[in-house]
Amino acid sequence: MVLIAVFGAALLVAVLLSELAARTVLSTSLLFLAGGALVGDGFLGLVHLTPNSEIVSVTADLALFSVLFTDGMHVSPSKLRANWKNPARALGLGMPLAFLLTGVATHFLAGLDWTTSSLAGAVLAPTDPVFASSIVGRSEVPAKLRQLLNVESGINDGLALPVVLVLIAVCGPTAGNVDAAPRPIAFELLLGLVLGIALPLIVSGLVRFRLLGAEPKLQPLLPLATGIIIYAACHLTHANPYLAAFSAGAVLAHVSPEAKASFEPLGEAMAELAKFAALLAFGALLTPQLFGDLSLGGYAAVILAIVLIRPASLLLSLLGTRISRRGKLRAEPGRHQGFASVVYGLLVLQSGIPQAKEAFTLIAVCIAFSIIAHSSTDVPIARAFDVEHLADVPAEGAGAEAAPKKATPTAGGTGRL
Repeated sequence: MVLIAVFGAALLVAVLLSELAARTVLSTSLLFLAGGALVGDGFLGLVHLTPNSEIVSVTADLALFSVLFTDGMHVSPSKLRANWKNPARALGLGMPLAFLLTGVATHFLAGLDWTTSSLAGAVLAPTDPVFASSIVGRSEVPAKLRQLLNVESGINDGLALPVVLVLIAVCGPTAGNVDAAPRPIAFELLLGLVLGIALPLIVSGLVRFRLLGAEPKLQPLLPLATGIIIYAACHLTHANPYLAAFSAGAVLAHVSPEAKASFEPLGEAMAELAKFAALLAFGALLTPQLFGDLSLGGYAAVILAIVLIRPASLLLSLLGTRISRRGKLRAEPGRHQGFASVVYGLLVLQSGIPQAKEAFTLIAVCIAFSIIAHSSTDVPIARAFDVEHLADVPAEGAGAEAAPKKATPTAGGTGRL
Protein backbone atom coordinates (compact mmCIF):
# COMPACT_ATOMS: atom_id res chain seq x y z
CA MET A 1 0.00 0.00 0.00
CA VAL A 2 2.93 2.33 0.64
CA LEU A 3 4.04 1.84 -2.94
CA ILE A 4 0.55 2.73 -4.21
CA ALA A 5 0.56 5.90 -2.11
CA VAL A 6 3.98 6.84 -3.43
CA PHE A 7 2.82 6.18 -6.99
CA GLY A 8 -0.24 8.40 -6.50
CA ALA A 9 1.87 11.20 -5.04
CA ALA A 10 4.45 10.93 -7.83
CA LEU A 11 1.69 10.93 -10.45
CA LEU A 12 0.11 14.04 -8.94
CA VAL A 13 3.46 15.86 -8.88
CA ALA A 14 4.20 14.72 -12.45
CA VAL A 15 0.90 16.07 -13.75
CA LEU A 16 1.28 19.38 -11.89
CA LEU A 17 4.82 19.82 -13.21
CA SER A 18 4.16 18.49 -16.72
CA GLU A 19 3.78 21.93 -18.31
CA LEU A 20 7.06 23.05 -16.76
CA ALA A 21 8.67 19.76 -17.80
CA ALA A 22 7.68 20.34 -21.43
CA ARG A 23 9.70 23.58 -21.42
CA THR A 24 12.72 22.69 -19.29
CA VAL A 25 15.17 19.88 -18.53
CA LEU A 26 12.81 18.58 -15.84
CA SER A 27 11.65 15.06 -16.70
CA THR A 28 8.69 13.12 -15.35
CA SER A 29 10.35 9.80 -16.21
CA LEU A 30 13.30 10.83 -14.06
CA LEU A 31 10.85 11.91 -11.34
CA PHE A 32 9.36 8.41 -11.08
CA LEU A 33 12.79 6.78 -11.24
CA ALA A 34 14.11 9.04 -8.47
CA GLY A 35 10.91 8.61 -6.44
CA GLY A 36 11.28 4.85 -6.50
CA ALA A 37 14.94 5.07 -5.51
CA LEU A 38 14.09 7.46 -2.65
CA VAL A 39 11.49 5.20 -1.00
CA GLY A 40 13.45 1.98 -1.66
CA ASP A 41 15.87 0.17 0.62
CA GLY A 42 18.78 2.30 -0.50
CA PHE A 43 17.42 5.46 1.14
CA LEU A 44 14.19 5.79 3.18
CA GLY A 45 13.39 2.08 3.25
CA LEU A 46 9.62 2.60 2.98
CA VAL A 47 9.32 0.03 0.19
CA HIS A 48 11.18 -3.28 0.19
CA LEU A 49 11.58 -4.61 -3.32
CA THR A 50 14.04 -7.01 -4.88
CA PRO A 51 14.52 -7.89 -8.55
CA ASN A 52 12.68 -11.15 -7.80
CA SER A 53 9.65 -9.37 -6.30
CA GLU A 54 6.49 -10.23 -8.19
CA ILE A 55 5.34 -6.62 -8.38
CA VAL A 56 8.54 -5.66 -10.20
CA SER A 57 8.21 -8.32 -12.89
CA VAL A 58 4.43 -7.84 -13.24
CA THR A 59 4.57 -4.05 -13.65
CA ALA A 60 7.43 -4.28 -16.13
CA ASP A 61 5.65 -7.05 -18.03
CA LEU A 62 2.37 -5.09 -18.23
CA ALA A 63 4.19 -1.91 -19.21
CA LEU A 64 6.00 -3.54 -22.11
CA PHE A 65 2.84 -5.34 -23.25
CA SER A 66 0.81 -2.12 -23.25
CA VAL A 67 3.56 -0.17 -25.02
CA LEU A 68 3.90 -2.80 -27.73
CA PHE A 69 0.12 -3.09 -28.14
CA THR A 70 -0.24 0.66 -28.72
CA ASP A 71 2.95 0.73 -30.84
CA GLY A 72 1.47 -1.95 -33.07
CA MET A 73 -1.58 0.21 -33.69
CA HIS A 74 0.68 2.87 -35.18
CA VAL A 75 2.14 0.51 -37.77
CA SER A 76 0.63 1.27 -41.13
CA PRO A 77 1.68 -0.76 -44.19
CA SER A 78 1.28 2.30 -46.40
CA LYS A 79 3.45 4.41 -44.09
CA LEU A 80 6.09 1.72 -43.88
CA ARG A 81 6.18 1.36 -47.66
CA ALA A 82 6.57 5.10 -48.09
CA ASN A 83 9.19 5.57 -45.35
CA TRP A 84 10.95 2.24 -44.86
CA LYS A 85 14.51 3.00 -45.95
CA ASN A 86 15.78 5.02 -42.97
CA PRO A 87 14.17 2.80 -40.27
CA ALA A 88 15.42 -0.28 -42.14
CA ARG A 89 18.96 1.09 -42.00
CA ALA A 90 18.68 1.84 -38.28
CA LEU A 91 17.22 -1.61 -37.53
CA GLY A 92 19.22 -3.68 -40.00
CA LEU A 93 22.62 -2.05 -39.48
CA GLY A 94 22.57 0.36 -36.55
CA MET A 95 20.94 -2.00 -34.05
CA PRO A 96 23.21 -5.01 -34.79
CA LEU A 97 26.27 -2.73 -34.62
CA ALA A 98 25.22 -1.41 -31.21
CA PHE A 99 24.51 -4.95 -30.03
CA LEU A 100 27.88 -6.33 -31.15
CA LEU A 101 30.01 -3.36 -30.03
CA THR A 102 28.31 -3.20 -26.62
CA GLY A 103 28.97 -6.92 -26.19
CA VAL A 104 32.64 -6.46 -27.04
CA ALA A 105 33.00 -3.51 -24.65
CA THR A 106 31.22 -5.43 -21.89
CA HIS A 107 33.50 -8.44 -22.33
CA PHE A 108 36.79 -6.57 -22.24
CA LEU A 109 35.88 -3.86 -19.72
CA ALA A 110 33.40 -5.56 -17.36
CA GLY A 111 34.95 -9.03 -17.50
CA LEU A 112 31.82 -10.97 -18.47
CA ASP A 113 32.23 -14.05 -20.64
CA TRP A 114 31.51 -13.72 -24.36
CA THR A 115 28.01 -15.21 -24.27
CA THR A 116 26.87 -13.15 -21.27
CA SER A 117 28.44 -10.02 -22.78
CA SER A 118 26.52 -10.65 -25.99
CA LEU A 119 23.38 -11.13 -23.92
CA ALA A 120 23.92 -7.75 -22.23
CA GLY A 121 24.42 -6.16 -25.64
CA ALA A 122 21.16 -7.66 -26.91
CA VAL A 123 19.24 -6.50 -23.83
CA LEU A 124 20.54 -2.95 -24.21
CA ALA A 125 19.95 -2.77 -27.97
CA PRO A 126 16.24 -1.69 -27.96
CA THR A 127 15.45 2.00 -27.57
CA ASP A 128 12.24 3.88 -26.90
CA PRO A 129 11.74 7.53 -27.93
CA VAL A 130 8.47 7.61 -25.97
CA PHE A 131 10.70 8.73 -23.12
CA ALA A 132 11.74 11.66 -25.34
CA SER A 133 8.36 12.98 -26.35
CA SER A 134 9.76 16.51 -26.28
CA ILE A 135 11.79 15.50 -29.35
CA VAL A 136 9.41 13.16 -31.15
CA GLY A 137 6.35 15.25 -30.43
CA ARG A 138 7.69 18.64 -31.50
CA SER A 139 6.79 20.04 -34.89
CA GLU A 140 10.21 21.72 -35.03
CA VAL A 141 11.81 18.31 -35.52
CA PRO A 142 11.78 17.15 -39.16
CA ALA A 143 9.03 14.67 -39.98
CA LYS A 144 11.46 12.13 -41.45
CA LEU A 145 13.47 12.11 -38.25
CA ARG A 146 10.37 11.64 -36.09
CA GLN A 147 9.23 8.82 -38.39
CA LEU A 148 12.64 7.15 -38.07
CA LEU A 149 12.59 7.24 -34.27
CA ASN A 150 9.02 6.01 -33.95
CA VAL A 151 9.24 3.13 -36.43
CA GLU A 152 12.60 2.01 -35.04
CA SER A 153 11.36 1.97 -31.44
CA GLY A 154 8.16 0.18 -32.36
CA ILE A 155 9.97 -2.75 -33.98
CA ASN A 156 13.34 -3.12 -32.26
CA ASP A 157 11.86 -4.59 -29.05
CA GLY A 158 10.49 -7.56 -30.98
CA LEU A 159 13.70 -7.98 -32.98
CA ALA A 160 15.85 -8.15 -29.84
CA LEU A 161 13.61 -10.61 -27.99
CA PRO A 162 14.50 -13.83 -29.88
CA VAL A 163 18.21 -13.03 -29.55
CA VAL A 164 17.84 -12.46 -25.80
CA LEU A 165 15.91 -15.72 -25.30
CA VAL A 166 18.33 -17.81 -27.35
CA LEU A 167 21.37 -16.37 -25.54
CA ILE A 168 19.76 -17.02 -22.14
CA ALA A 169 19.16 -20.62 -23.21
CA VAL A 170 22.78 -20.95 -24.38
CA CYS A 171 24.10 -19.51 -21.09
CA GLY A 172 21.80 -21.61 -18.91
CA PRO A 173 21.49 -25.28 -17.94
CA THR A 174 20.68 -26.26 -21.55
CA ALA A 175 23.97 -24.84 -22.82
CA GLY A 176 25.31 -28.34 -23.35
CA ASN A 177 22.41 -29.12 -25.67
CA VAL A 178 22.15 -26.01 -27.80
CA ASP A 179 20.03 -27.71 -30.45
CA ALA A 180 17.25 -28.35 -27.94
CA ALA A 181 17.05 -24.79 -26.63
CA PRO A 182 15.73 -22.83 -29.63
CA ARG A 183 12.77 -25.14 -30.25
CA PRO A 184 10.56 -24.04 -27.35
CA ILE A 185 11.62 -20.44 -27.94
CA ALA A 186 10.58 -20.66 -31.58
CA PHE A 187 7.32 -22.28 -30.53
CA GLU A 188 6.57 -19.51 -28.01
CA LEU A 189 7.25 -16.83 -30.61
CA LEU A 190 5.16 -18.57 -33.25
CA LEU A 191 2.28 -19.13 -30.85
CA GLY A 192 2.43 -15.49 -29.77
CA LEU A 193 2.28 -14.39 -33.40
CA VAL A 194 -0.68 -16.71 -34.08
CA LEU A 195 -2.63 -15.44 -31.05
CA GLY A 196 -1.80 -11.84 -31.90
CA ILE A 197 -3.20 -12.26 -35.40
CA ALA A 198 -6.11 -14.64 -34.78
CA LEU A 199 -7.85 -13.02 -31.81
CA PRO A 200 -8.21 -9.52 -33.35
CA LEU A 201 -9.55 -11.12 -36.54
CA ILE A 202 -12.10 -13.09 -34.49
CA VAL A 203 -13.18 -9.96 -32.61
CA SER A 204 -13.46 -8.03 -35.87
CA GLY A 205 -15.63 -10.81 -37.28
CA LEU A 206 -17.91 -10.77 -34.24
CA VAL A 207 -18.47 -7.03 -34.60
CA ARG A 208 -19.84 -7.58 -38.10
CA PHE A 209 -22.72 -9.76 -36.86
CA ARG A 210 -26.02 -7.94 -37.25
CA LEU A 211 -27.11 -8.46 -33.63
CA LEU A 212 -23.73 -7.43 -32.19
CA GLY A 213 -22.09 -4.03 -31.95
CA ALA A 214 -20.50 -1.68 -29.46
CA GLU A 215 -22.26 1.41 -28.16
CA PRO A 216 -20.17 4.49 -29.03
CA LYS A 217 -19.17 5.28 -25.45
CA LEU A 218 -18.06 1.65 -24.94
CA GLN A 219 -16.15 1.28 -28.21
CA PRO A 220 -12.75 2.08 -26.61
CA LEU A 221 -13.23 -0.98 -24.41
CA LEU A 222 -13.34 -3.36 -27.37
CA PRO A 223 -9.57 -3.20 -28.13
CA LEU A 224 -8.92 -3.16 -24.38
CA ALA A 225 -10.87 -6.41 -23.93
CA THR A 226 -8.99 -7.92 -26.86
CA GLY A 227 -5.65 -6.96 -25.33
CA ILE A 228 -6.61 -8.39 -21.93
CA ILE A 229 -7.66 -11.70 -23.48
CA ILE A 230 -4.43 -11.92 -25.49
CA TYR A 231 -2.32 -11.13 -22.41
CA ALA A 232 -4.04 -13.83 -20.35
CA ALA A 233 -4.00 -16.36 -23.20
CA CYS A 234 -0.27 -15.86 -23.72
CA HIS A 235 0.55 -16.48 -20.07
CA LEU A 236 -1.76 -19.51 -19.90
CA THR A 237 -0.26 -21.08 -23.03
CA HIS A 238 3.33 -19.81 -22.53
CA ALA A 239 3.12 -17.94 -25.81
CA ASN A 240 5.31 -14.87 -26.13
CA PRO A 241 3.13 -11.95 -24.97
CA TYR A 242 5.28 -9.19 -26.49
CA LEU A 243 5.19 -10.44 -30.05
CA ALA A 244 1.48 -11.13 -29.58
CA ALA A 245 0.89 -7.58 -28.31
CA PHE A 246 2.66 -5.89 -31.21
CA SER A 247 1.07 -8.08 -33.89
CA ALA A 248 -2.38 -7.73 -32.29
CA GLY A 249 -2.16 -3.95 -32.27
CA ALA A 250 -1.08 -3.89 -35.91
CA VAL A 251 -3.82 -6.30 -37.03
CA LEU A 252 -6.52 -4.53 -35.03
CA ALA A 253 -5.60 -1.15 -36.49
CA HIS A 254 -5.58 -2.61 -40.01
CA VAL A 255 -8.93 -4.42 -39.87
CA SER A 256 -10.72 -1.84 -37.73
CA PRO A 257 -9.41 1.74 -38.05
CA GLU A 258 -12.45 3.02 -36.15
CA ALA A 259 -11.53 0.82 -33.18
CA LYS A 260 -8.01 2.22 -33.24
CA ALA A 261 -9.30 5.80 -33.32
CA SER A 262 -11.69 5.26 -30.42
CA PHE A 263 -9.14 3.38 -28.29
CA GLU A 264 -6.15 5.65 -28.87
CA PRO A 265 -6.72 8.21 -26.06
CA LEU A 266 -7.52 5.50 -23.51
CA GLY A 267 -4.68 3.28 -24.71
CA GLU A 268 -2.10 6.05 -24.54
CA ALA A 269 -3.13 7.01 -21.01
CA MET A 270 -3.06 3.41 -19.80
CA ALA A 271 0.32 2.76 -21.41
CA GLU A 272 1.76 5.84 -19.71
CA LEU A 273 0.39 4.78 -16.33
CA ALA A 274 1.89 1.33 -16.73
CA LYS A 275 5.25 2.82 -17.72
CA PHE A 276 5.22 5.17 -14.75
CA ALA A 277 4.46 2.27 -12.39
CA ALA A 278 7.27 0.19 -13.88
CA LEU A 279 9.71 3.11 -13.58
CA LEU A 280 8.78 3.55 -9.92
CA ALA A 281 9.29 -0.15 -9.16
CA PHE A 282 12.52 -0.24 -11.13
CA GLY A 283 13.75 2.87 -9.32
CA ALA A 284 13.29 1.10 -5.98
CA LEU A 285 15.91 -1.43 -7.12
CA LEU A 286 18.52 1.29 -7.70
CA THR A 287 20.25 1.14 -4.33
CA PRO A 288 23.75 2.40 -3.51
CA GLN A 289 24.77 -1.24 -3.11
CA LEU A 290 23.75 -1.99 -6.70
CA PHE A 291 25.83 0.91 -8.02
CA GLY A 292 28.69 -0.16 -5.75
CA ASP A 293 28.62 -3.71 -7.14
CA LEU A 294 29.52 -2.52 -10.63
CA SER A 295 33.24 -2.42 -11.31
CA LEU A 296 35.06 0.55 -12.78
CA GLY A 297 35.35 -1.41 -16.00
CA GLY A 298 31.59 -1.89 -15.96
CA TYR A 299 31.05 1.85 -15.60
CA ALA A 300 33.45 2.42 -18.47
CA ALA A 301 31.42 0.00 -20.62
CA VAL A 302 28.17 1.75 -19.68
CA ILE A 303 29.48 5.22 -20.50
CA LEU A 304 31.04 3.97 -23.72
CA ALA A 305 27.75 2.37 -24.77
CA ILE A 306 25.71 5.54 -24.13
CA VAL A 307 28.16 8.20 -25.28
CA LEU A 308 29.94 6.53 -28.19
CA ILE A 309 28.65 3.14 -29.34
CA ARG A 310 24.96 3.91 -29.82
CA PRO A 311 25.47 7.33 -31.48
CA ALA A 312 28.21 5.98 -33.75
CA SER A 313 26.09 2.96 -34.72
CA LEU A 314 23.17 5.18 -35.71
CA LEU A 315 25.38 7.61 -37.62
CA LEU A 316 27.02 4.79 -39.56
CA SER A 317 23.65 3.27 -40.43
CA LEU A 318 22.38 6.61 -41.79
CA LEU A 319 25.36 7.38 -44.03
CA GLY A 320 24.13 8.22 -47.51
CA THR A 321 20.58 9.11 -46.43
CA ARG A 322 18.89 12.46 -47.09
CA ILE A 323 18.69 13.29 -43.38
CA SER A 324 20.91 16.28 -42.71
CA ARG A 325 24.08 15.92 -40.67
CA ARG A 326 22.51 18.04 -37.95
CA GLY A 327 19.48 15.78 -37.91
CA LYS A 328 21.65 12.66 -37.63
CA LEU A 329 23.60 14.12 -34.74
CA ARG A 330 20.42 15.10 -32.92
CA ALA A 331 18.55 11.85 -33.47
CA GLU A 332 20.44 9.98 -30.76
CA PRO A 333 19.06 12.04 -27.81
CA GLY A 334 15.62 10.71 -28.78
CA ARG A 335 16.74 7.08 -28.40
CA HIS A 336 16.38 6.39 -24.69
CA GLN A 337 16.77 2.96 -23.19
CA GLY A 338 13.30 1.45 -23.41
CA PHE A 339 11.10 -0.65 -21.18
CA ALA A 340 12.08 -3.71 -23.16
CA SER A 341 15.55 -3.45 -21.64
CA VAL A 342 14.03 -3.35 -18.14
CA VAL A 343 11.96 -6.47 -18.79
CA TYR A 344 14.73 -8.33 -20.60
CA GLY A 345 17.16 -7.42 -17.82
CA LEU A 346 14.81 -8.97 -15.27
CA LEU A 347 14.57 -12.07 -17.46
CA VAL A 348 18.36 -12.32 -17.35
CA LEU A 349 18.44 -12.01 -13.55
CA GLN A 350 15.70 -14.59 -13.05
CA SER A 351 17.23 -17.03 -15.56
CA GLY A 352 19.76 -18.44 -13.14
CA ILE A 353 22.66 -18.24 -15.61
CA PRO A 354 26.16 -18.13 -14.01
CA GLN A 355 26.76 -14.37 -14.36
CA ALA A 356 23.13 -13.26 -14.12
CA LYS A 357 23.66 -10.84 -11.21
CA GLU A 358 26.70 -9.17 -12.80
CA ALA A 359 24.88 -8.77 -16.11
CA PHE A 360 21.75 -7.36 -14.47
CA THR A 361 23.80 -4.86 -12.45
CA LEU A 362 25.44 -3.52 -15.60
CA ILE A 363 22.11 -3.43 -17.46
CA ALA A 364 20.30 -1.63 -14.61
CA VAL A 365 23.02 1.01 -14.26
CA CYS A 366 23.05 1.57 -18.02
CA ILE A 367 19.26 2.04 -18.10
CA ALA A 368 19.38 4.49 -15.19
CA PHE A 369 22.23 6.50 -16.72
CA SER A 370 20.49 6.56 -20.11
CA ILE A 371 17.25 7.93 -18.65
CA ILE A 372 19.13 10.54 -16.60
CA ALA A 373 21.36 11.63 -19.50
CA HIS A 374 18.69 11.76 -22.19
CA SER A 375 15.87 13.16 -20.07
CA SER A 376 17.98 16.17 -19.16
CA THR A 377 19.00 16.97 -22.74
CA ASP A 378 16.02 16.22 -24.99
CA VAL A 379 14.30 19.62 -24.72
CA PRO A 380 17.46 21.64 -25.47
CA ILE A 381 18.17 19.31 -28.40
CA ALA A 382 14.62 19.65 -29.72
CA ARG A 383 14.82 23.43 -29.52
CA ALA A 384 18.04 23.37 -31.48
CA PHE A 385 15.95 22.63 -34.58
CA ASP A 386 15.03 25.96 -36.15
CA VAL A 387 11.61 26.20 -37.72
CA GLU A 388 12.88 28.35 -40.57
CA HIS A 389 15.20 25.53 -41.66
CA LEU A 390 12.31 23.14 -42.27
CA ALA A 391 10.95 24.65 -45.46
CA ASP A 392 12.24 21.70 -47.48
CA VAL A 393 10.69 19.08 -45.20
CA PRO A 394 7.28 17.80 -46.32
CA ALA A 395 4.41 18.74 -44.09
CA GLU A 396 2.70 16.08 -42.01
CA GLY A 397 0.69 13.80 -44.21
CA ALA A 398 2.42 15.02 -47.39
CA GLY A 399 5.15 12.68 -48.53
CA ALA A 400 6.89 12.12 -45.22
CA GLU A 401 4.53 10.77 -42.65
CA ALA A 402 4.03 12.47 -39.35
CA ALA A 403 5.06 10.82 -36.15
CA PRO A 404 2.37 8.75 -34.50
CA LYS A 405 0.38 10.39 -31.79
CA LYS A 406 1.95 8.34 -29.06
CA ALA A 407 4.51 11.07 -28.41
CA THR A 408 1.89 13.78 -28.01
CA PRO A 409 1.04 14.74 -24.42
CA THR A 410 -2.12 13.06 -23.26
CA ALA A 411 -5.12 14.60 -21.59
CA GLY A 412 -3.41 13.93 -18.30
CA GLY A 413 -0.84 16.54 -19.26
CA THR A 414 2.18 14.32 -18.87
CA GLY A 415 4.13 16.56 -21.24
CA ARG A 416 7.37 14.60 -21.29
CA LEU A 417 7.85 10.99 -20.29
